[in-house]
Amino acid sequence: MNRFFSFSLIASVMLFLAGCYEMDETVANVYVVRMEAGEEVPVSDANVRLYALGSLDDDFVGEPRFDTTQVTTNEGFTSFNFSSYYVAGQAGFAVLDVECTKGALEGKGLIRIEEMVTNEVTITME
Repeated sequence: MNRFFSFSLIASVMLFLAGCYEMDETVANVYVVRMEAGEEVPVSDANVRLYALGSLDDDFVGEPRFDTTQVTTNEGFTSFNFSSYYVAGQAGFAVLDVECTKGALEGKGLIRIEEMVTNEVTITME
């Protein structure tokens, strides 16, 4: 009986502590600008695509693991939330390609997504 009580107490404490753990969001913020007279000017209504391809080799191009697109605000800003993709205990998250387009303007870059933090990148369009 004493052994059962000890086991129940330990299990209850572990469940309580697991329920208290709050995960922060995994977010990617992208700022899109263009250079005008040496100053950065925000680009509104630009299409921003974040994506990562799967395995690549000479014979096979993998399916995209991530592929999502959004449009920038008047401030040249957009935000992507990847919290639903994060698995607790996972080491590292992703490095994603960033493509921005608006008319004849385009810009490319990379963003390293670290888990449970807000990650940011500025893409300059030309």
